[in-house]
Amino acid sequence: MKKVLIFGVALAFVCTTGMASMCMADKGPAEITLESTVDPGKKPKPATFPHAKHQETLKCADCHHGKDADGKKVAYTEGQKIEKCESCHNSKAGMPKGLETYKNAGHKLCKECHKASGNKELTKCGTCHPKK
Repeated sequence: MKKVLIFGVALAFVCTTGMASMCMADKGPAEITLESTVDPGKKPKPATFPHAKHQETLKCADCHHGKDADGKKVAYTEGQKIEKCESCHNSKAGMPKGLETYKNAGHKLCKECHKASGNKELTKCGTCHPKK
């Protein structure tokens, strides 16, 4: 009986630690500085992006996506490698107007979401682009 109990406790411990490590999968950095390197502006204004805070209310697929062999946008799937946005959203990649630079793609995605939230503070430039 003791052997069964000890084995059961050991098995529960292994399963629990295994599940905990799965739950703590790499979700990226807590904060990211977004800055264009391919198409820098005349006055580059890096954006401070609170990645962890956004992960509290959004799914990865709400922001991230990939592309297929033809260069067409495809929906994000769990565990997919996340490339830098700028690898496609740059002036040399032939993206449509409004998405042709990292800045424009970011403004389109972020500003539309912030406007939809109804929080006017989130739509102010200084929210994402704090003065140093």
